[in-house]
Amino acid sequence: MSAAEEPLVEPGRLAAELALPDPPTLLDVRWRLAGPPGRDDYALGHLPGAVFVDLDTALCGPPGAAGRHPLPDPAALQAALRAAGVRAGHPVVVYDGGEGMAAARAWWTLRWAGHRPVRLLHGGWPAWVAAGLPTSTEVPDETPGDVMVRPGALPVLDAAGAARLAAAEGVLLDVRAAPRYRGETEPIDPVAGHVPGAVNLPAPEYVTGGRFPSAETLRHRFAAAGVSGDAPVGAYCGSGVTAAQAVLALHLAGRPDAALYVGSWSNWVADADRPVATGETPAR
Repeated sequence: MSAAEEPLVEPGRLAAELALPDPPTLLDVRWRLAGPPGRDDYALGHLPGAVFVDLDTALCGPPGAAGRHPLPDPAALQAALRAAGVRAGHPVVVYDGGEGMAAARAWWTLRWAGHRPVRLLHGGWPAWVAAGLPTSTEVPDETPGDVMVRPGALPVLDAAGAARLAAAEGVLLDVRAAPRYRGETEPIDPVAGHVPGAVNLPAPEYVTGGRFPSAETLRHRFAAAGVSGDAPVGAYCGSGVTAAQAVLALHLAGRPDAALYVGSWSNWVADADRPVATGETPAR
């Protein structure tokens, strides 16, 4: 895998690439689940040349029965990416506020849309600032891009696919906090619990402060959750953002076939007829 195809890029390397005559396109996707909008952070300072792209409105579809962060309409996504200057075949680097979740969803969305190469700035905005690298408040006058969105380049699970995966075919990872998985609390969605058969692997088990451990460490951690060999694996969370980070971690661990249940728990509980499990044991 070439350096440009690696999912992560460190601040120093990115700084060197930005000094080249034709640098990567930078997308600032800072976002918080409960707000305020990431655009406010962007206005206060961002990587030089970065364009702000809103996760909720540009990279996801409108919330509803399909989930709180469903797949975007391909035409709308293409328009948003072109407005941000994304060019066909030209490298893109995405970054967020350091948690790595929004950037991972942006990475996943571009890859799903058929765009390569795309990388995530490891450690995000805080890592860039901590390295003493330059920042800017200037909004670039971006030349529109010509990217073509071709959906389906990464595997996606719907509710039926997630149920089959959890029931017998492979491993479905629930990467929410353990109390949410067990059904003890649910701060956002109307029903608590998990998809029957799903295995709980909370995000801190494979990423810490937005930074990933080595590929070998990731393989061990996923293996402990039952991910092994070439058996199918997928991930879900509350609305498909944190789970995109799990899919990125699985890519780093050598599982580029990992599927994202985009609708995640917010889609699962939209249908009252779908079964809900509670407790610690992922009974199939």
